[in-house]
Parts: sequence; C-alpha cells; structure tokens
Amino acid sequence: MKIFNDLLLKFERSDWSKNPELGLIDTILEKNPNLYLLLSDDITSDTKTNEFGRKDTPTVEQVVRAAIYKEYKKMTYRDLEYAQSDSRICLTFLNLTQGKYYSFQVWQKYISKIKQESLQQLLVALNQIAISEGLEDLSAIRIDSTVIETNIHYPTNSSLVWDCIKEAHRLLNHLAKKEGIKVRDYRSGAKSNHFKINNSRADKRVVLFKKQLVLFTKSINQVDKFVKKKDYSSIESLGFITALKRLEPLMAQVYSMTDRREVKGEVVPNDQKLFSIYELHTDIIVKGGREVLFGHKVNLTDGKSKLILACEVLKGNPSDSKLFNSTIENVKIDYQKTPKSVAGDGAYASKSNLDKAVEQGLANVVFNKVVGSLKSLSSSKNMTTRLKKWRSGIEATISNLKRGFNIARCNWKGWEHFQSKVLWSVIAYNIRVMTGLVIAKME
Repeated sequence: MKIFNDLLLKFERSDWSKNPELGLIDTILEKNPNLYLLLSDDITSDTKTNEFGRKDTPTVEQVVRAAIYKEYKKMTYRDLEYAQSDSRICLTFLNLTQGKYYSFQVWQKYISKIKQESLQQLLVALNQIAISEGLEDLSAIRIDSTVIETNIHYPTNSSLVWDCIKEAHRLLNHLAKKEGIKVRDYRSGAKSNHFKINNSRADKRVVLFKKQLVLFTKSINQVDKFVKKKDYSSIESLGFITALKRLEPLMAQVYSMTDRREVKGEVVPNDQKLFSIYELHTDIIVKGGREVLFGHKVNLTDGKSKLILACEVLKGNPSDSKLFNSTIENVKIDYQKTPKSVAGDGAYASKSNLDKAVEQGLANVVFNKVVGSLKSLSSSKNMTTRLKKWRSGIEATISNLKRGFNIARCNWKGWEHFQSKVLWSVIAYNIRVMTGLVIAKME
C-alpha cells in the first residue's frame, strides 16, 4: 500500500502512535493536496480584506484539518479553541505554531461555510483512495435508511402556539428597549393556558384552546402593528423588525392549523403542518408501526469494508423503493464501477427495481423480505442466504455512526448545516473504519 511507509514513520512518534486515526488522515492529506481544492471555494467565498484589524486568518488547509479534528473528536467549537492550547497533537495536526491560536468564532465562521455538495465530493474522494489502497473492492454493496432528528422538542399544537408567543415577546422586548416603546406581555396568561391544556382531559381542551387562541390573536395583532410601523431609528431595530416579519407568517400558519385541528376537529394534512418555528425544514417521518420521528431520512450505502460509500440526506419522506435505483446509479457514477451484488431491506423491493438492477449489470439482487411472487435474483440459494445475513450488518454501521458521533439528533441549525453535519460525521466515521483496515493490513 502506498501510505504504509509514511504511516509507519509517523507511528514512531508517540503523538501519532497514540492517535492512529489522525496519523492516517494526516498522511492522506499530505499525499493528496488536491483534497483541499474540493473545499477551498466554499471556505474563501465572501472573504473580504480590510486594512484594519488582524490580518492573519487560517489557511484552507488549516480550516479543513480543524473541521476533521473537531468532528473526529466530537468537539464543540469552544472545545476546539481550548484544544489548541491544551493538546500538542492538535497543534501538530492543524499545522499551527505555538502561541498562534484562533478563536472559536473564527473556526465556526470558516467551517460553517463548507457546503454539503463539497463534502459529498470529499467523501467520494476519500473512498476512492481507500479503493485504490485495496481496502474496498466495491464487489457488493448494501443499502438501508435511517432517521436523524432535528434539535426540536416534540411538536404539539399547544407547544407551537406557546413558542410563537414567547418568540414574539422576546423580539418585541428587544425592540422596546431600543425604541422606548411599550408592548403588552401575553406570556403569563399563555403559559397558564399551555399548562392547563397539557394537563386536562380531552373534553376540556377545546375551551382552553379557544382561550389560548384569543391571546394568540392579540399577540399576532401586536406583531403586525409594529411591523407596519416605519419610523425606527436604529439598524438594530430594523434587524428585530426583519425577524418579526419572518415570524408573522409562521404565527398565522400555527394559528390556522391549531384552530382547524383543536377547535374545528379537522384532520390537517402533513404538508400543511409546521413542526417547529426554529427548524422550518423539519419533516415528519413515519416508518411502519414505529415511533413517529421529526427530522430527515438519510439513505446510506456501505460495502464489505464497512466504509460508507454514499450518504443522501432527503427532504420529505420518500419510500425506500424509490431510492433503490438512484443509489446504485450514484455509486456507479462516483466510483466508475458496477457492483456485482446488492442487498437491501424489504422496503426497497419492487419488480421494477429488480428489473432495473438487472439492466444495470448486477448479478445478485437480494431483498431481506419479499412479498407476493417477487423473488430475489442470485446465482444460488446459498448466495441469497449469505447476502441476507450480510445485509443485516449495515444496522451495525448505522448504530456506530449515530452513537459513535452523536448524530442521532443533529444540533446544527438550518437545512444546509443539517446536511453538512451529517456528512462531516460520515467522513469522521469513515476515517475511523479506514484506520482499522489499514492497521489490520499492516499487522
């Protein structure tokens, strides 16, 4: 393998030998500087030069290394800032000189600019290196989906109304301090109603919801009054007004869905619902008879090496059967090779998926459970059994990813950052798996 000698030399130093994963990715980055180019456009975008203030900023290489170090070590940005002064291996890996540290705000500014499209390219490039080193042969792949939750509380109509009233008052209170104006506070009555709704029988909830919606209407009207007012004196006030303008239609939507469901007894379709006023991108995910989750479905593909070869963060709740063919197509495009075998859960099974897989040149297509006359395609019964047993191993991959990198619930805000956080965690997971494979071959 091409990286063996360089890695062995690194392991002669105690810092690297105690951190083999960092030693491996450091070696890969040194031998493949083109990896930085995949992310450089994002990092350097919107960068403005100023003749005043501090001139030095982290390089693209340092930003990429800091992002990898942070995700692999499961750190916050503040932890990363502290590690620069506390950890010798951190300084070495980030290529920082003693005493030249960057604040957590600087790291967050640049790392958060990296987009999910660039991270997809980085994931594929690292996997291509693993394939070239003989760690993965891409002869067989397995597919499964999971759900990663957004960082929200369980959404109920009562809690959403309460969130709207709280957020409206928070913004109006800031505005009042800047402009010297008076605002009415509806939080006390709304909080009391929210508590009573949560602790009352179903037959009493309609009356309580009507009372809550009266207060909610007053809160909406107050927001509308200040939004329409135009004589604000400061830039900060205009910022609060902009936030209130974004909140106002959300308040109207929450009012509508609460009135329809809780007062009028209508069934509100999911596509007309709002699950959080903070994480607007949140989807409701229902998989069979399992618990309802709020977040996004993630479709994962791995190989015999257990490296995650493809990761797709999805909007909505598409059925697994609609993801099967596109997943195989993406693997072919990314790695210029068609797998011989593919194994998937029964949810991916359909006659059209089986026919399409055959057209694409796959020899073995096995679904864990098939319904009706549909049968898996394989060279032998023994091969079918082996692939079904092997398919179950992707559950361990998903568990290692979500538990090992605290990604069962994503705490990054916004749709773009949600995708980026998931992909950074996948990259960190792959680094760990790749290190184990390399060390096993070295031994």
